[in-house]
Amino acid sequence: MSSKEYFNEVADQWDRMRERFFPNSVREKAVAMAEVQRGSLAADIGAGSGFVTEELLRRGARVIAVDESEAMIQLMQKKFGFDGSVDYRLGESEHLPLTTAQVDHVFANMYLHHVERPAVAIQEMARVLKPGGTLVITDLDEHSFEFLRTEQHDRWMGFKRDDVRAWFEQAGLQQVTIDCTDDNCCATSAQGQREAKISIFLAVGRKPL
Repeated sequence: MSSKEYFNEVADQWDRMRERFFPNSVREKAVAMAEVQRGSLAADIGAGSGFVTEELLRRGARVIAVDESEAMIQLMQKKFGFDGSVDYRLGESEHLPLTTAQVDHVFANMYLHHVERPAVAIQEMARVLKPGGTLVITDLDEHSFEFLRTEQHDRWMGFKRDDVRAWFEQAGLQQVTIDCTDDNCCATSAQGQREAKISIFLAVGRKPL
């Protein structure tokens, strides 16, 4: 099963599932690191049911929410409506439906470990940033919980922070910082035999002026 098929299948349960996986503090720290200002335009890539989008709207930003799952897009539309604050778009990691230098900020929460080529996905996210804009990624540190690959269809078993830093720099981003959010992603195998507790990193880079 592909990630797209998986998320289409679990969309109506995702908010409840997400609450068990990681706390709201993840998005609060991510948005705070970008210093999002009221009226700015942000892209939420791999937006899912709108976890990060909700925080961005709370801060007064406008959002382009991108996901490859039609079911997730429909869920967001029901949640946030059509008042113009959110622009919903279907799109894939290597071909984002945004123009070059379009947005002030790009966010990707728990997205990178589902894409086929993380380095290419980061290059594409950097492409759509305006000069001076920020990319913020929150995702899993490297781990060995194989059931996440088989049960939740993760492509990657988390990441080494040095690799993430290199991908940011290869994409032309500067002032790159990577640190722990002090939060964990927690999951239990469907067989109940294993429990995962994985630290979450926060990576930030700025597109040069």
